[in-house]
Amino acid sequence: MIVGVPRETYPGERRVALVPIVLPGLAKAGMQVVIEAGAGVAAGFPDAEYAAKGAKLADRAQVFASADIIVQMLCYGSNDVTGRADLPLFRRNQVLIGFLRPTGSLTTVQEIAEAGVTSFSVELMPRSTRAQSMDALSSMGTICGYKAVLIAADTLPKIFPMLTTAAGTITPARVLVIGAGVAGLQAIATARRLGAVVSAYDLRPAAKEQVQSLGGRFVEIPLEAKDAQDAGGYAKAQGEDFYQRQRELLGNVIAESDVVITAAVIPGKKSPVLVTEEMVKRMAPGSVIVDLASERGGNCELSKAGEKTVAYGVTIIGYVNFASTVPHHASQMYARNIAAFLNLLVKDGKLQINHQDDIIQSTLLTQGGEIVNPRVREFFSLPALAVHS
Repeated sequence: MIVGVPRETYPGERRVALVPIVLPGLAKAGMQVVIEAGAGVAAGFPDAEYAAKGAKLADRAQVFASADIIVQMLCYGSNDVTGRADLPLFRRNQVLIGFLRPTGSLTTVQEIAEAGVTSFSVELMPRSTRAQSMDALSSMGTICGYKAVLIAADTLPKIFPMLTTAAGTITPARVLVIGAGVAGLQAIATARRLGAVVSAYDLRPAAKEQVQSLGGRFVEIPLEAKDAQDAGGYAKAQGEDFYQRQRELLGNVIAESDVVITAAVIPGKKSPVLVTEEMVKRMAPGSVIVDLASERGGNCELSKAGEKTVAYGVTIIGYVNFASTVPHHASQMYARNIAAFLNLLVKDGKLQINHQDDIIQSTLLTQGGEIVNPRVREFFSLPALAVHS
């Protein structure tokens, strides 16, 4: 079973889908890795390290032509800039694994299906104990939360920790994290390690204990969300009335914060606006907002995806692809997630797609020229498919 790793082509992408350390484990399960020359260089993994662990080096066309399974970081779908160029390289029944943005563009998902590939979208990984080692979204969320705080600290014209000096006492920075998912929790932990006073808000009551365990203060507002999370543990979208009231109640906390990090993302939906222009106006000059949801519309009304802007003296950072700025460890974490998933799919060197397995069932996006994922078909209002026997 040949696993192909092409070089990532999204502009500025420095990660790689597999790293040398996972190759011996894949070889043991009957998999040979073919990697495009130079694919790991930007992440700190030279070709020689792959070759030393048994990988074969090839050019891009050879990787696609020889591989039974292609593993990528950003596949066509999540790579809407250069990803389309890969479509003609796919073979029917070839397996594709990576970030595919399954609820992005229906046309794109249909094009992937029509290429005849059997694709697995890592974004659809269930939040279960068994799937934890394969949860690439959580891995990348961890990196994003960490890097968001470092960028905020670098931008803020104050220091984070309290210092008692000969020149007097410097008070600590006040950081507010909105959305205590994986990225938000890592942001809380990182800001605390840097010495800031950290508060956090999440509409899911279950998040309170997690926030407090990291030394953060949980912001409680007298507002109850209906069905705050779905069966997978993800936050569910609420009505506009709820968000309107939430904004009113959060306004004062935001105004008092030096840094606001927003990480409230609803899978498959536009990000809710939680920080309005009016709130930004109330923040002190020099304050910083890092909007981790900017790619999907943003939690801050003034965010611009991919850009750093200044409004009313407040710096608003809407960068996308934070994880790519820490390519070495992001690649290492992702490679371990993918290796665990490959070990589920390949037994004794043979591909075994068990449709009864909940992990395979949840992540399988396209097969036999069709979009087969029930969640994605429902999202795009496509008729249900006949169930596999």
